Amino acid sequence: MHRTTGLSSETTEKARLELNENPDTLHQDIQQVRDMIITRPDIGFLRTDDPFILRFLRARKFNQVETFKLLAQYFQYRQQNLDMFQSFKADDPGIKRALMDGFPGVLETPDQYGRKILILFASNWDQSRNSFTDILRAILLSLEVLIEDPERQINGFMLIIDWSNFSFKQASKLTPTMLKLAIEGLQDSFPARFGGIHFVNQPWYIHALYTIIKPFLKDKTRKRIFLHGNNLNSLHQLIYPECLPSEFGGTLPPYDMGMWARTLLGPDYNDETEYTHTYDALHVKEALGISDKECSEKLMKRSQSVVEPGTLRHQDREEDTAQPLLALD
Repeated sequence: MHRTTGLSSETTEKARLELNENPDTLHQDIQQVRDMIITRPDIGFLRTDDPFILRFLRARKFNQVETFKLLAQYFQYRQQNLDMFQSFKADDPGIKRALMDGFPGVLETPDQYGRKILILFASNWDQSRNSFTDILRAILLSLEVLIEDPERQINGFMLIIDWSNFSFKQASKLTPTMLKLAIEGLQDSFPARFGGIHFVNQPWYIHALYTIIKPFLKDKTRKRIFLHGNNLNSLHQLIYPECLPSEFGGTLPPYDMGMWARTLLGPDYNDETEYTHTYDALHVKEALGISDKECSEKLMKRSQSVVEPGTLRHQDREEDTAQPLLALD
């Protein structure tokens, strides 16, 4: 391990080659970003310690101006969306429901380059149970937990979204406001390196949605979005089958939808339990090593849709009042 960074020599070398990271000048790099904070008195920078600023430097390849811009956007996004971060912990009822429904899923096995893989089964979105905002909050909270690990700050993440059985009716509830909120939160305001965003089994109306949101995406993001359709071979060229569960044609067992929720909420929860665990990075780091044996099989959730398209109730809060992207007529 390198005495300054706590990283393996292999990861330290990767950070040097890919991110321009120099262990000998880390302190100066961090301090130069911190010195820029006085230029934005309109933003409350609630955290400015060395490890926190370092993750932003890594996300922007040690370009200090870009790093500071990302750091400012991170806190500005939270100031502009205070309601999203009011009760920003795993046992908040909305976040808890989203986590239990598998939003997001987090695979234990990284991809062949050490990147952590997040998965979303879109059809599991029961719009009478989870608001879009709560799902986004659960994803952001999960990323906050995962990004505590310096190895992940350097290796980054992959995201796979499976659109199988995602109905037109579900898609029609996605509004430009909601999608813009997600893009701002994930693309513009979070210090994570996304190596790729992979759509599989997407129907035509998801292509239509993608065309509409394209203008909100940076060129860099657009180049990293892959639309595979039903062609899992093209997915396997980018993420090897031995890193994927059987739902994606991989060699690993089917994904247990409750696994990540148990990691955040504690190993012995069930649907009737009230949770007392809150977001604690250290607790979660220890919990990440949780063995499958500790998890009861009856708590496993299916990764296929359990919602019939015709049974969705209209009880969403903010979504019903917003203008949909896709008209139903």
